[in-house]
Amino acid sequence: MPEGKIIHIIGIGGIGASGLAKILNSTGKKVQGSDLIKTELTENLKSTGIEVFYEQKEENITKDISLVIYSQAITEENPEYKKAKKYGISAISYPEALGKLTKEKRTIAVSGTHGKTTTSALIVNLLNSSGIETNFVIGGEITGLGNSGIGKSNYLVIEACEYKRSFLNYQPEIEIITAIEEDHLDYYKDINDIVSAFKEFSKKIKNKGMLIANIDDKNIQSVIREYSGDRLTYGINNGDIKADNIVLSEKGNVFDCIYKDKKIGKFQTNLYGLHNVLNSLACISVGITLQISLKDIKASLKKFPGVNRRFQEIKNINGVIIADDYGHHPTEIEATLKGIRQKYPQKRLIVVFQPHQYSRTRFLLKSFASSFSIADEVIVPDIYFVRDSEIEKKLVNSEILVHEISKNGIKAKYIPTFQAIVKYLLKEVKKEDIILTIGAGPINQVAYDFKEEIEKIYSNTKNIN
Repeated sequence: MPEGKIIHIIGIGGIGASGLAKILNSTGKKVQGSDLIKTELTENLKSTGIEVFYEQKEENITKDISLVIYSQAITEENPEYKKAKKYGISAISYPEALGKLTKEKRTIAVSGTHGKTTTSALIVNLLNSSGIETNFVIGGEITGLGNSGIGKSNYLVIEACEYKRSFLNYQPEIEIITAIEEDHLDYYKDINDIVSAFKEFSKKIKNKGMLIANIDDKNIQSVIREYSGDRLTYGINNGDIKADNIVLSEKGNVFDCIYKDKKIGKFQTNLYGLHNVLNSLACISVGITLQISLKDIKASLKKFPGVNRRFQEIKNINGVIIADDYGHHPTEIEATLKGIRQKYPQKRLIVVFQPHQYSRTRFLLKSFASSFSIADEVIVPDIYFVRDSEIEKKLVNSEILVHEISKNGIKAKYIPTFQAIVKYLLKEVKKEDIILTIGAGPINQVAYDFKEEIEKIYSNTKNIN
């Protein structure tokens, strides 16, 4: 990163870019940026002394700026980008900028189709609670900490996204691969193309670094076979680190951890589902690699505060539970629903799922349709439009997905708008139901709007009584 002068970030309000801005600012660099809307993230940046412009225009780019960083949503037609080019100011993408930081820090990069945010958050919590104050930039908000943080140590925990091979910009000391499945098929040709990207990423690990990988995943096995450096594998059935005597109860997950065929202790978490046993094993693997005591690893897992939008319970009112999750891939949806059934086996489960991207919905249509097999009812609004072409929009829609879900014997309904969904829920929901909104778009708005409406009803009922 350049010394002195100013770093300007176009799209500074993004969840990754805002975190990078805070870290760069903490190192004494002068950071500023722009975004189109005011959010909690941008206001938080301003409170740390970072100047934020709420309009993207040429005037924001001055000759004393030494570097422009732009989010992946920014095009070459952006006025600030064009002005930077006109002035001859170096301009790099967010992944390139974060990549430069990974070279300077002891970076722990979490990659994979699923589990990146929860695993990253578990690792951040482990380091911080063990006295290693870490820098981090992740894709979700850790309860009480946020999506990014500044630490006194030289460690940096990041999520390493495979979209457009962005993670090939990073050079981690420790790299975790949680899962490899078909996704981002608007960019990748097929699963072999995706696996090839992860193979390339494994070659980015620094000398004497460590690859930590879920060996239960057959696609990850392909990566491991071609990796010649130090590695530590984990899994339910196989690996250097395994889980045994797993108990998935209404209170959370409990399991014995086996390290190189020797039991090293019983671990308890307040997370749900077998997928979170795997995420916990990845965290334990990092702890062992960094020689953190088993006592500290156990304590951090037991006291993990959770991550917003990862099976986040928003409200329990008069027996009705309202929850939200970020899952937007069939495997994630299925895992989340199993976790809910683990905690609430007797409740009627109504799922409000907003598909994220037309292309993803089309490519994975059959898998999406079968992922709701343990739900009692599924409501689907219009697909969240992002990154797709107008042609792609014509090839699939929510009504097609609802039809496919119904073919599997699950009650499914297409309701186009969030407002109409809330009205429907107010009529249909009964005491002891659980309402789950799930998806990578703004579908959680339904959860909060429904919460407000049901609170009004309950409050009025109490007043009458």
